[in-house]
Amino acid sequence: MNEALCIALGVVVFLGLAMVGGAAAQEFDPVEDGRALVTMYCADCHATGATGSSPLLIAPRFRDLHKRYDVEFLSEALVEGIVTAHAEMPEFEFDPDQAAAIVAYLKTLEP
Repeated sequence: MNEALCIALGVVVFLGLAMVGGAAAQEFDPVEDGRALVTMYCADCHATGATGSSPLLIAPRFRDLHKRYDVEFLSEALVEGIVTAHAEMPEFEFDPDQAAAIVAYLKTLEP
């Protein structure tokens, strides 16, 4: 292999590794993590985004939660396990970082 080709291949490998390393070192984004959590665990019943209706009609839309609760105070309930009056709602428990991420996401839905 000639020297120019070896250098070019070395640069391509280096850039590829740098891109992979950069992706792994992305900063923690609580809003995006919160969005992913509510999409995974809540979207079967609740409208979790800025628009749309809840698939389960009695399930409140997440964009309206701030009208009922100060969403900052939901963090403790998310960690201890949310329990509601209707039996269809499963009990979820999140770790403190997940709860903080969910609250961060809910705050983005407020006007």
